[in-house]
Amino acid sequence: MTAEDGRAGATPELIVHRDAQVLAQAVAARLVTKLVDVLAARDEAHLALTGGSVGIGSLAAVAELPARVAVDWRRVHLWWSDERFLPERDPERNVTQAREALLDKLDLDPAFVHAMPSTDGPDGNDAKAAAERYAAELARFAAPDSDVPEFDVELFGMGPDGHVASLFPEHPGVYEEEPSVIPVHNSPKPPPDRLSFTFRTIRSAREAWIVAAGSEKAAAAHMALSGGGRVQVPAAGARGNVRTLWLIDRACAADLPPGLNRLASP
Repeated sequence: MTAEDGRAGATPELIVHRDAQVLAQAVAARLVTKLVDVLAARDEAHLALTGGSVGIGSLAAVAELPARVAVDWRRVHLWWSDERFLPERDPERNVTQAREALLDKLDLDPAFVHAMPSTDGPDGNDAKAAAERYAAELARFAAPDSDVPEFDVELFGMGPDGHVASLFPEHPGVYEEEPSVIPVHNSPKPPPDRLSFTFRTIRSAREAWIVAAGSEKAAAAHMALSGGGRVQVPAAGARGNVRTLWLIDRACAADLPPGLNRLASP
């Protein structure tokens, strides 16, 4: 597979919801249902979380959902596909926002919450060492023939430029396949230093969900779902090996061409 090829993995399926609020509620309901099903079949689940307004909004919607009590959260491993390389508890960190939106309201096993390292962690400001540390943590929970878990779901937001995780258009990270986690420097969106899954790690997911809302993201959605390559529009490369699900609102879907694999909204 070349870095230009955004088409490996499951063909995207598309569900369009009325607006950002309904979208967040729908993602929350879908996520709870998915985790209940996974935990009925296996002892543990692996979920990779994302940041961004819709991603964190979806977590807040889970917190408001009565059905969330049906999930045995102590059996859910929580990971992050990327993180802003900042001090622990910085309000800009994805994990900080996730804790405030949902995690602090759940009965979690602390050993199952795998936050990415911070700048005041054991590696200090060495982003490369921090990425290697997180890669080693992923490998601890991988099958013998892999170095990353097979995630049940990876959630991704998408920026107006089409970035997912901290993989930005034309940026060096979109060309990386090894290792499983990379440092990102000179990010076009602040802060400049980040940690991110590579596309190889993204493709380890059974299901990848891309969640996006707003007219400012319509052009990127059009590119990603019309055959664009992952170098120009990284969201095109976010694919699960069983299912790739785009969950977006009407504003984000405004420029999409006909003939896409659209599913009916619930």
